[in-house]
Amino acid sequence: MDRDQLAEFLRTRRARLTPREAGLPAGERRRTPGLRRQEVAQLAGMSVDYYIRLEQGRGPHPSRQVLNALARALMLSQDERAHLFHLTGQALEQPGAAGRRRGDVPANILHLIHFLEEVPAFVLDAKYDFLAWNPLARAVMQGLDSAGPEQPNAIRWVFGAPDLADHLADEEKSRFARAAVADLRAASGRYPGDAGIRALVAEMLALSPEFAALWDRHEVEVRREQRKVIHHPLVGAIEATCQVLPVPDRDDLRLVIYTTEPGSPSHQALRELRRLIAAAGHAGWNVG
Repeated sequence: MDRDQLAEFLRTRRARLTPREAGLPAGERRRTPGLRRQEVAQLAGMSVDYYIRLEQGRGPHPSRQVLNALARALMLSQDERAHLFHLTGQALEQPGAAGRRRGDVPANILHLIHFLEEVPAFVLDAKYDFLAWNPLARAVMQGLDSAGPEQPNAIRWVFGAPDLADHLADEEKSRFARAAVADLRAASGRYPGDAGIRALVAEMLALSPEFAALWDRHEVEVRREQRKVIHHPLVGAIEATCQVLPVPDRDDLRLVIYTTEPGSPSHQALRELRRLIAAAGHAGWNVG
């Protein structure tokens, strides 16, 4: 159980919730945003002293009943509720989850992305390392093969970019950065003993104030689908839906596919990019 992370998570979730959202009277003017500790305890049906000890990182190990009550009181999303359980070492039960472990990309997934010739497709692990990709993915994202000795990593790319300020000023790109950090926060709860995730977080906290600011929000959200606009120097803008699909029986891996509307200019742009790859003779398929 990570008492410090649990305490911080509870404080940040309490601070974002208004009395009106929680169904409480606003009352007199408040000095700080969010609910008071007494109000959270009241909504969760527990003593104020018990809740205060949890927020101070010195409380007892909460039961599943207490966690469910806190999740309701703080109006947590499904992803946030799962994160709350993970922080206390009480992962939610999931059918078929027994025996899963981190590891290499399954052969059937490698075959799948190889035969997905008309869409960019790649595999990410829980800490956003690129493990495998097809030719269109390499062409669309550019630079996958130039990461040097390190495994290419999406978090490092975003927050280590020299044009990060411009990147974050763009609403869509800023939304991706925020979602990626929230997803990494969720992964850190699912895999508390993962040295790779801990090392990446420590590295980014030391190197990127922008990452640190987002990390300190304690936002939690598992990535599933997102709209993206990719500006490619050869074929122009590509409007795509980023589909994030869990790999069966490997909950630490995600298959990511960029799809476009059939017959749209973006679809034609991807076809043109594929033609250029073939003309250049680049196989472009890689396993990290």
